[in-house]
Amino acid sequence: MKENDHIKHIEVGEGPPIVVLYGLMGGLSNFKGVLDFFPKKGYRVLVPDLPLYSMPIKQTTVKSLANYLYEFVTSKNLENIILLGNSLGGHISLLFSKFYPEKVKGIVITGSSGLYENAMGDGYPKRGDYQYIKTKTEEVFFDPKIATKKLVDDVFETVNDRNKVIKTLAIAKSAIRHNMSKDLPKMQIPTAIIWGEQDSVTPPNVANEFNSLIPKSDLYWINHCGHAPMMEHPEKFNEIMFSWIKKHKF
Repeated sequence: MKENDHIKHIEVGEGPPIVVLYGLMGGLSNFKGVLDFFPKKGYRVLVPDLPLYSMPIKQTTVKSLANYLYEFVTSKNLENIILLGNSLGGHISLLFSKFYPEKVKGIVITGSSGLYENAMGDGYPKRGDYQYIKTKTEEVFFDPKIATKKLVDDVFETVNDRNKVIKTLAIAKSAIRHNMSKDLPKMQIPTAIIWGEQDSVTPPNVANEFNSLIPKSDLYWINHCGHAPMMEHPEKFNEIMFSWIKKHKF
């Protein structure tokens, strides 16, 4: 983890930048497959550590996170970025691209919020005993084994931390306020939508709606896959994303 202008991040490789944004239940480890693959193909992958739980409550919004991303991008002098976002990270990517389109060359969203307001409310387990949290976390994925003990422990710790619960709800409410349905038809940035066919958090109809609203979008499906394709099927995910990048000569 590097410190850069106080923004912690992971950075691997050299070449055109891919900036990765994780979701509420996510963390840096969710994108291990991406971090292993793209630097070998000549890309610079950056994963900023998002201040989901450390911003003042009034600033705990999707918009503040998009502006935080702008600070990061500016501090690293990044141009012509490919943004890759999962869940809340997809929503941040889309909002950032609405505010700062000149910075973005392409967008990849997977299991993204931004249209479907249950994307965080229902996908984020409420407080409860460990077994309940384990079951709820497993339901995010097609194969429950993806929910490792460490991931379940992290979620359990989060939902039992009052500060984190309050911040999570604040972000979820702001995500509903920042519904992107009116903005997406105006966006002219090429966008890849990579979705799990069995995503129960942001169901397949959400992917179809993103595809119909974003003018320059391509929709790709991964079978036997839930809400986090880059974790559940990293090889397939990388293959789809890389072929889309090559198609656009990014």
